[in-house]
Amino acid sequence: MADMRIIAHVAINVFKESVRDKVLYNLVAFAVILMGAAYLIGQLTAGQDVKIIKDLGLAAIGTFGLLIAVFIGIGLVWKEVERRSIYSLLSKPLGRREFILGKYAGLALTLLVNVVVMTAALYLVLGYMDAQFTEEQKSVWAAPALDAGMLRAVALIVVELLLVTAIALFFSTFSSPFLSAALTFGLWVIGHFNADLRNFENIVESPVAAGLARALYYLLPNFAAFDIKSQVVYALPIAPGYLAVTVAYGLAYIALLLTGSVLVFTRRDFK
Repeated sequence: MADMRIIAHVAINVFKESVRDKVLYNLVAFAVILMGAAYLIGQLTAGQDVKIIKDLGLAAIGTFGLLIAVFIGIGLVWKEVERRSIYSLLSKPLGRREFILGKYAGLALTLLVNVVVMTAALYLVLGYMDAQFTEEQKSVWAAPALDAGMLRAVALIVVELLLVTAIALFFSTFSSPFLSAALTFGLWVIGHFNADLRNFENIVESPVAAGLARALYYLLPNFAAFDIKSQVVYALPIAPGYLAVTVAYGLAYIALLLTGSVLVFTRRDFK
């Protein structure tokens, strides 16, 4: 069994190190600025202001969260190996399992804090917008400016980012930062077009290619499932239980990736 106290200690250290990272501050600041820019852009489109701000705001949270997850995630293990601090770390009462799980938990906490900051900034912009309109003008909106339903989209963005972090961590246990970043981004892009793999058999005649595409459809992470930004912004109905099923899918995939990361890292020879 993993020692939760050791995992928590590693996680806190990762969080402190990530918070001190200037790149992380720049990404969060840029995301907040983008949300402010969304307000200015919205002013140019009469009647669509709130929708534009919501759409760009949620997109900013997802995009900059992705950059944080990848560029910090790929260095969680590599930096320790490169600085050779891995030898002193693993010589202490710190198991390799606790090391991997602690690193992941620390970045997960960092991501959660930054998503909260960006979400708060988005709601502040929307709150300011809400105060600029009369009740009659707001009556034509698909959803209120301060719609709590947007938190459903944010929740799935968080799960998606946690999944991206698990992928980046998995690749970082055996490959270089550049290759880890390329593979993680590649999976993220493919995962957003996952439905095309399912329908590949309608395009090609080869049963082998169609079978391979269908196998990849089930094996690769389906990131498109986490994207409900349009439904939330335009107040479209979301099937009951969809949120719970999608979160469960993401958590199950994360558990598999963390298990794989621990297995690979445990067998890695640093001598």
